[in-house]
Amino acid sequence: MGMKGKIALGAVVGIVVIGAVSANAGSDGTDGKDSGSKGSSTSADHKSGDKKSSGGDKASEKKKVAFSGDGDFSVGSDVKPGIYRSTGNTDDMCYWERAKDASGDPESLLANDNVSGTSYVTVKPTDKLFKSSGCKDWEAVDPKAKGTPASSMAGNGGMFKVGTDIAPGTYKSTGNADDSCYWERTKDAEHGLDSILANNNVTGTAVVTIRATDAYFKTTGCGDWKKTA
Repeated sequence: MGMKGKIALGAVVGIVVIGAVSANAGSDGTDGKDSGSKGSSTSADHKSGDKKSSGGDKASEKKKVAFSGDGDFSVGSDVKPGIYRSTGNTDDMCYWERAKDASGDPESLLANDNVSGTSYVTVKPTDKLFKSSGCKDWEAVDPKAKGTPASSMAGNGGMFKVGTDIAPGTYKSTGNADDSCYWERTKDAEHGLDSILANNNVTGTAVVTIRATDAYFKTTGCGDWKKTA
């Protein structure tokens, strides 16, 4: 299990694991559209308690579970390459990592994160091991499914799929203190340094324009975001 802390992502500090994210060579192009979103037309928060459907719907949702939120999983046998989502996590207690082998050496680590709210992760065919600790169950994301994009989102909601969970546009978050608010625009869910398009730690008011070409928006420790334009 990795140490939890902060390292510099470019010019600003991002919340990841020490020595963690190395740039991944290329993209396998698997990072497509998200599965059915939990975002409403007004607010996306990915809270774990929003399964208010009938028993039949709950059974259907259970079938989506690909693997548990705790354990080591061999890529290809225990878990297939693809995009996965874990939602409803709290207080950064969820930790995951992608590794190029099962040695446990720091050099084997490809990407990792501590999660509050939702995390999307692309497991690549070249990955060998996926580790998950303290996370909610992971579900496979259907690249062809679409959701109803929201115009606001929880400031500690984790990752949101652009165009599916949230609509592109300019968003504002207010009342942030002591650089506790961290946001990130990404081009995929591989979580390498190459995945990051832009990021920042913010005190006070944060304003960011999420483009339609962005894949995901990540927000941790921020005040709730509202679309202004």
